[in-house]
Amino acid sequence: MDAWLRAALDYVRDWLEFQVQVSQQPGCIIAIAHRGDIVAEHAFGHANLDTGEKLTPRHRFRVASHTKAFTAAGIMRLRERKRLRLDDPVGQYVSKLHPDVAACTIAQMLSHTAGLIRDGGNSGQFTDSRSYLAPEELLAELALPPAIDPNTRFKYSNHGYGLLGLVIESIVGEPYSAWIRREIMEPAGLRETVPDITLLAKSAPFARGHSRLAPLGRRIVIPGDNPTHAIMPAAGIVATAADTARFFAQLAPHAKNSVLSAASRREMTRRHWRVPQEVEEAYYGLALASGTTAGFDWFGHGGGFQGYISRTSVIPARELAITVLTNSVDGWAPGWVNGVKFILQAFATHGAPSRRTRDWTGRWWTLWGAIDLLPFNERVMIASPYLINPFMDAAQIEVAGRDSGRISEAAGFASHGEAVRRVRAKSGAVSEIWLGGTRVRPERVVSAEMERNYPKGRTRRKGA
Repeated sequence: MDAWLRAALDYVRDWLEFQVQVSQQPGCIIAIAHRGDIVAEHAFGHANLDTGEKLTPRHRFRVASHTKAFTAAGIMRLRERKRLRLDDPVGQYVSKLHPDVAACTIAQMLSHTAGLIRDGGNSGQFTDSRSYLAPEELLAELALPPAIDPNTRFKYSNHGYGLLGLVIESIVGEPYSAWIRREIMEPAGLRETVPDITLLAKSAPFARGHSRLAPLGRRIVIPGDNPTHAIMPAAGIVATAADTARFFAQLAPHAKNSVLSAASRREMTRRHWRVPQEVEEAYYGLALASGTTAGFDWFGHGGGFQGYISRTSVIPARELAITVLTNSVDGWAPGWVNGVKFILQAFATHGAPSRRTRDWTGRWWTLWGAIDLLPFNERVMIASPYLINPFMDAAQIEVAGRDSGRISEAAGFASHGEAVRRVRAKSGAVSEIWLGGTRVRPERVVSAEMERNYPKGRTRRKGA
């Protein structure tokens, strides 16, 4: 592993642990694969706030719509075996569909361009107010016409992927769950993944979901144990972060080991349609979203299940796959995956710490909060662990001596050009740092000073 990547992964762990703490999220797991192998795996917080159960990397989560990539891989595997074509109409394999639905192609289902309704006339299965649809209920809703004309725009549909599960069952002559496990999950080496919660071993650790703090003023535990029935091919999978990252890494076109041919992977990751949205520019292929963040081209998917938010991004150019799983409906998984990309880009650009800079490090505090000193090859950055991009407007220190330097780059409202000096205790350890006119110290020192200066129940500073 390159030195820059090792240093980046160390900071990813520290930054994400801080993010989970200050955001007051119940829990989070991250796994990062490099060239198909897991090189970082960390868990923070709780699997269940009611019981106080600590989260571990072995806890399984509802990874929700990540499932679509597994279903698409199954379709592509059948295509490779010449058992279907992507331009086949789905009505060739499944009956009782509305004629306009039956005429839609498998490719349109995979790319969410068939125009189908998203979650039916009652999407209460995603709010725990009804069960997930049985096959006959799904078919009854697919006997209605599409919501919009096919092949006119990207329009997400869980029903479409439920229908793809029925296509698979029609071709292979067995339940989707058994076939996808044998033909996709097991060959991919996934030992901590099952197609649905009903197939999870009772001994397997399982993270419970959680609500937002509002409207009750506290988070409630959401069991997350709903069988997904006919929606299993769209949202059913239960997995660890490590297995999820491992699988998505195999979908990169140049991955050395994969359950699919390179041609199938190229077709899945190709940008078929632009996703209509204003948040960020994104595209969709065959069960895989893609875009560019922090200078990295990526592909992957997200997931939302009642009580869980998850996100995976693969960076093919760096042979990296990042999965973040959170167990609350307001989980920060999408932002945290992007934050990891910003961190990786900073270390890839500036390099690993040098002998000159490597001990200019650590988390330092003032009344205003924390800053992180991060050494690179030729400079030290003053990063903010509170930000999704901790390097946004980050000042840079040019090291001049053992304990001296200057702020060589800073934003206009910061302390550009000012001196930096480190102060050491009698033990020789750095006890405080002056960044221009700002003194930063260890957390315990600042916490104790705040307790003295702002005693509980007092509204004025002590001694003022």
